[in-house]
Amino acid sequence: MEMKKRALVSVSDKEGVVDFCKGLTENGFEIISTGGTAKVLQEAGLSVIGISEITGFPECLDGRVKTLHPNVHAGLLAMRSNPEHMAQLEELNINTIDIVCVNLYPFKATLISGADFATCIENIDIGGPTMIRAAAKNYQDVAVIVDPADYETVLEELKAGGVSLQTKKYLQYKVFAHTAVYDSLISNYLASQLGITFPDEVTYAYKKAQDMRYGENPQQQAVFYNEQIIRKGSLSSATQIWGKELSYNNINDANGALELLKEFGSVPAVVACKHANPCGVGTGENIYEAYMRAYNSDPVSVFGGILAINGIVDEATAIEINKIFIEIVIASGYDCKALEILESKKNIRLLQIDDISSRREPSAFDMKKVYGGLLVQQYDETLVNGEDINLFRNQATVEVTTLADGKQKVAYGLGVVTERAPTEEEIEALLFNWKVVKHTKSNAIVIGKRDRTTGIGMGQTNRIWAAQQAIAHAGGKAKGSVMASDAFFPFSDCVEECIKAGITAIIQPGGSIRDRDSVEACNEAGIAMVFVGDRHFKH
Repeated sequence: MEMKKRALVSVSDKEGVVDFCKGLTENGFEIISTGGTAKVLQEAGLSVIGISEITGFPECLDGRVKTLHPNVHAGLLAMRSNPEHMAQLEELNINTIDIVCVNLYPFKATLISGADFATCIENIDIGGPTMIRAAAKNYQDVAVIVDPADYETVLEELKAGGVSLQTKKYLQYKVFAHTAVYDSLISNYLASQLGITFPDEVTYAYKKAQDMRYGENPQQQAVFYNEQIIRKGSLSSATQIWGKELSYNNINDANGALELLKEFGSVPAVVACKHANPCGVGTGENIYEAYMRAYNSDPVSVFGGILAINGIVDEATAIEINKIFIEIVIASGYDCKALEILESKKNIRLLQIDDISSRREPSAFDMKKVYGGLLVQQYDETLVNGEDINLFRNQATVEVTTLADGKQKVAYGLGVVTERAPTEEEIEALLFNWKVVKHTKSNAIVIGKRDRTTGIGMGQTNRIWAAQQAIAHAGGKAKGSVMASDAFFPFSDCVEECIKAGITAIIQPGGSIRDRDSVEACNEAGIAMVFVGDRHFKH
């Protein structure tokens, strides 16, 4: 039998499909199609062979079974260079299929819409993945298109004599990338439905957002991928309204600022960030007040930094921002005057995230790639808040054990471990700075007041250096500040630095075998200290 040139077209995304099929018919192809796609093509005046004409079997089970048939898959999988394959097609009266144009049921869109479980399951495609995988396996003979962006390339090559082997290989690659992402979305959705946090096997689906000019350094190539389902309040959901495109370092640093900003909820807050570490944080009655407190926390380090703002930037705030060089401003919005002022600087980037204060979704994970593997953990969501405020007022239990050598071992529970409890103002300050130290690279020490940081020490290889750095940055502002430490004090030296600087209260996890030394040093100086248990290492 004479083999006819045939293309099987069945798409959920019908963008451009009519023009593509017109191009196929102009190049001598017969069009096989199914359901809704066939209707669209016929309404456009194209001649279509229904899938049931090929299979000799009606679509059934509400369309669940229509292309799962030997007359389809033999036509896709037969190797044209294999005489036995072609003889079998002749014997079975099966025509080859040379082009497959299929994109899958919209599982992602269904998931994003918040559909119920049954609806999501019904939008898992079966016949589509089977067809495109079969066609891609037989890539040397079949061109398979899953992306409307490839229609034009295929038509141009057909006009020039045929789809090239190189293009077919590229289309083959796109098929398996497409089905891998599709199955990843499904498997992760099902895991979430079952409450499986860390599966034995896992895949994550990402989509390229942009190529970077370079990575951390000019000699490194880089790219930015978005998660397939955009998270609220993330950089992936940001709209850039001014300035050149973001760099690799811009995105990494901006993410650090956003993570900290979310700790303050709806309280007007501004986070100034440099190299993914906070350099100044402030809250206030309004954004202007919060900005001035963040700026004055460290007016030197903020130069060339990133601002994250959980409100509308107004004219007064914009005037202040424009007095220095700022790389990026991320805010929930800008008023007209503020935009006019900020856009007067060509090197600033302005981003808007409408839902900037949205908390992370429970299904989100903190991931770090290491060579040959992937580290995955839950985000650090533990934080002392209003629900356990009594930690700041109640005296901690103390357990004293006398050892065989006569020495005493002292273990402290959670709560106030010093003779003096913190005042209400100190409690507010301790909570504020505890939020900031959680997002500062370890070893980390943050000192500040109830609405601003005054000094930050981060990324040191020992805690005393971090304390000294924070106090040095604060200068005279250290006096009357409180201190937050992301992990316990191994010695009393950090407390001794606090005494010299005039710091009045300390929050730390506790748990050192030498906690007693720090507690006694605080008692002698009248400093209040609270143990809260959870540490906040950030690496």
